Amino acid sequence: MNFTLRVWRQKDANDTGAMVEYAAKDIIADMSFLEMLDVVNEGLIAKGEEPIAFDSDCREGICGTCSLVINGIAHGGQRGTTACQLHMRHFEDGQTITIEPWRARAFPVLKDLVTDRGAFDRIVQAGGFISVNTGGTPDANAIPVGKVESDKAMDAAACIGCGACVAACKNASAMLFVAAKVSHLNLLPQGKVEKDKRVTSMVTQMDAEGFGNCTVTGSCEAVCPKEISLNFIARMNRDYGVALLKAST
Repeated sequence: MNFTLRVWRQKDANDTGAMVEYAAKDIIADMSFLEMLDVVNEGLIAKGEEPIAFDSDCREGICGTCSLVINGIAHGGQRGTTACQLHMRHFEDGQTITIEPWRARAFPVLKDLVTDRGAFDRIVQAGGFISVNTGGTPDANAIPVGKVESDKAMDAAACIGCGACVAACKNASAMLFVAAKVSHLNLLPQGKVEKDKRVTSMVTQMDAEGFGNCTVTGSCEAVCPKEISLNFIARMNRDYGVALLKAST
């Protein structure tokens, strides 16, 4: 398979950047999207040119680093799929593919397709903790957790923090990410102690990072590779409202 790639190239954070066209030749249909980029980069290096910078780590859909907007859709548009899990067989031979980084004020571009997603780390640091003893490991059944609540917490914990929700949102909102991180701790007994402080701290940090407001378009849920539900945003809003009410009384 052969493709024409239109790739965003940007030397550093201060460069204006521009789209550059490359040929991707003799691509195997079962290659992942990142493997295809590896082949293109090998060709660029062989010609003495600067390879395309992009993030990747596990390449198993777990780490969330493969942040690419492919043909205008975060992670390429395959349901429940990260860019590293996207295979070239989903594209047509001879197709032109446009590749860009996440576009959000809170995710500044560092180089080419690499963005700084440290804002997510700072949000988690603002409230992602629980008060538990740090001694010996407690028995698994020491604190009973209901099946419904534990399942919901696990669904929220599936978030890999890739930022696709922000990239897809017209407001660059991080509400789905923050809601998932808040909910997976707030739903469990171990997280109840800091429940109010957690949600207020993380929402405050989210706003300070410059993310936009949520207008419930559903674009975040549509591109989320772990299919995190919008219901978690509603849950976080309830928790946040309760926390503010308690603080005012």
